[in-house]
Amino acid sequence: LEQSISTYLGASHVLAASNGTATLHLALVALGIGSGDEVIVPALSYIATANVVELVGATPIFVDVDPRTFNIDVSLIQAAVTPRTKAIIPVHEFGLPCDIAKICELAASLGLSIIEDAACALGGKDGEKYAGTFGHFGSFSLHPRKAITSGEGGLLVCADSALAGKISILRNHGVKMENGKITFQEAGFNYRLTEMQAALVHSQFQRMEYILTKKQELADIYHEEIKSPALLLPIVPEGKTHTWQTFHVLVDPSIDRDSLILKLRENGIGTNYGAQCMPDQAFYKRKYDLDSASLFPHAIVAYHHGLALPLYEKLSAAQVRHIATTINNLTSRP
Repeated sequence: LEQSISTYLGASHVLAASNGTATLHLALVALGIGSGDEVIVPALSYIATANVVELVGATPIFVDVDPRTFNIDVSLIQAAVTPRTKAIIPVHEFGLPCDIAKICELAASLGLSIIEDAACALGGKDGEKYAGTFGHFGSFSLHPRKAITSGEGGLLVCADSALAGKISILRNHGVKMENGKITFQEAGFNYRLTEMQAALVHSQFQRMEYILTKKQELADIYHEEIKSPALLLPIVPEGKTHTWQTFHVLVDPSIDRDSLILKLRENGIGTNYGAQCMPDQAFYKRKYDLDSASLFPHAIVAYHHGLALPLYEKLSAAQVRHIATTINNLTSRP
């Protein structure tokens, strides 16, 4: 599995682990990031992006997102950098690659490490290069909602041989073989992926391109069939290849998003909000007491008005058209 993904991505090293959160955590530990350090993260993401920073004792520094791509706003990053900043964790939100080349250029000028949170973006591209292969690390998730899954699992791209070697030890209780004997070189973690899980996801990897193509076709139908002016549809900037992990729309504030979710459920359509405004969650509110509405307005809007529509390869075109028609009807104004 590791070799197949490495060849596909053109990556130097790929290491499998128990989940995508573990891969992010391993990258931070391998870089030696800890107490007193700061790590820049987007204000909008799944909560794990900030949690792993907390777990190593560092401080997440939140930066607002672009209102149309939902990815970190590159123009705001430098102002968030302090002498304590050690790394940036840019997220390819919903499977759309962020402006990662610009972020890497900025990080290099500031001496910062880059850990790409590409949990949703296996197969996504910025230009001709795959998401997850620009930074020092690239983290992918194999969670059941992803295009290919091991039930639970993660993959970590690493550009540096020494760091890759350290990760391979850290993920397995700090074990290193010396002279045919097990030695414990680090206080490591039980972050192994099992052989059975690896076999499961490797078989799916053989048809991943078909899955991504199918999801693109369904996303195209959504774009064609959703006519309601109350919904703002996602965009794909030129040069980006979206994996469509999530088809994320913004619902006009005149319509209660949560009520719409319930109405769709009554019509047999399961939807949910897309991602969290992380600094607005209970733990981060208590600890940092940030005014998210004023500091991260775009992340707050996406959190309160975003809607993730069903999108997976086993949906038929007719089902997607039915979903679009139902949404049009439920959000049409008198």
